[in-house]
Amino acid sequence: MNPFIKLPFKILLVTLLFASCTNEDNNLQIEDNNITYTNTVKAIIDANCLSCHISPPINGALMPLISYNNVKEAVQNRNLIGRIEDGSMPLNGSLSSIQIKAIKDWEVGGLPE
Repeated sequence: MNPFIKLPFKILLVTLLFASCTNEDNNLQIEDNNITYTNTVKAIIDANCLSCHISPPINGALMPLISYNNVKEAVQNRNLIGRIEDGSMPLNGSLSSIQIKAIKDWEVGGLPE
């Protein structure tokens, strides 16, 4: 096959690969009416916070976030949502707008387990 014919296919392939990886929110689907710690918030915390907020905490983290009670207390008394919103947490990146909204909705909904 002529190399000039292959070039458009290569460009298309590279474009599709980059486009599929640009927005993590595309794969995150959260049902607003069913946000609980167990079915929504725990996965967000586990994936983004447990590199430091284990028991005992490391890397300067002040408290563990390994249980419902830990996370609930951090939201109610330690400004966890404010730290997530201002980008100071997590240290290794930031949460997506959908993840932040889910945690805020969980708080507004009464922090159900």
